[in-house]
Amino acid sequence: MGGTADQDAIDRLARAALGPYGLGDDAELRLVNVSENYTYRVDDPTIGAAYAMRLHRPGYHSAEAIASELMWIDALRADGVVDSVVAVPARDGRLVTQVALPDVEERNVVLFEWAEGAPPDPDAADPLPGYRTLGRIAARIHAHARGWQRPATFTRFAWDFDHTLGAHGHWGRWQDGVGVEGDTLALFQRTVDVIERRLAAYGTGPERFGLCHSDQRLANLLEDGDLIRVIDFDDCGFGWYMYDFATTVSFFEEHPRVPDFRAAWLEGYREVAPLGQADEDELDTFVMLRRLLLVTWIGSHYAFATEAQELGEGYTIGTVPLAEAYLSRYA
Repeated sequence: MGGTADQDAIDRLARAALGPYGLGDDAELRLVNVSENYTYRVDDPTIGAAYAMRLHRPGYHSAEAIASELMWIDALRADGVVDSVVAVPARDGRLVTQVALPDVEERNVVLFEWAEGAPPDPDAADPLPGYRTLGRIAARIHAHARGWQRPATFTRFAWDFDHTLGAHGHWGRWQDGVGVEGDTLALFQRTVDVIERRLAAYGTGPERFGLCHSDQRLANLLEDGDLIRVIDFDDCGFGWYMYDFATTVSFFEEHPRVPDFRAAWLEGYREVAPLGQADEDELDTFVMLRRLLLVTWIGSHYAFATEAQELGEGYTIGTVPLAEAYLSRYA
């Protein structure tokens, strides 16, 4: 959604969503992020508590899928794998509620306790410790995913080839990315074909493919003293474990220090769990997949997401040399 009128409607919807949680009209709402969802900070002056409220995009995740995300977060916390945010139940005990207005489509809602802290600084003089941390966290989460007995009601979608760059992409068609036409379209098609071929050979065995966070960026870590929380499991689903590395370099895949970030991530990962050479050898493929998937995301979210508008065609243009380099090595 875009435009002031639309935002006014979403703000009214957010206000209405407070009722089931017992939060009154004196609660203060501040929009902090727009992507797949609208995320608000909610401050309740009555008890001095702060929350993060997530209004989900209609048609993206079902209530059952959102509940499954929360199940996994709870399991990761309970099993001591990572710390994360805590969902707040509504007065009737539900963790996922629904809200609608006569002129605004129904959305699923989740309320979290507000988590203090800040992400590691990506522009720090030495950013490598952050990437080692991401590697260690990824290894712990992957180990948990392999052994966790998921509840019978658990459901999340897949980030396999068909649902990323294939015919049923969750974020739309990569061909509809901003500025994807002519020679760029042809180049990207060749790149997608190589990615598909390599991933088919790599396979989806349980040691390589399973439940992943799927957005493990520095921005999704919160450092609060010695405590590190992993946040934003909204994209979690079934995919290749090594795809999680690709997400760590999202939006800056062309950065000259990406090889250093990769080495630090691998070092951190191997401090926790072994990682085969075949897995390491496909990291370039997953980075290229992610880059083209973000081209897709920008195209499908351009009308309403500020970040997509800021990246725009420039991100597509910047993808061209990456695709050419990838093909020169793997085609």
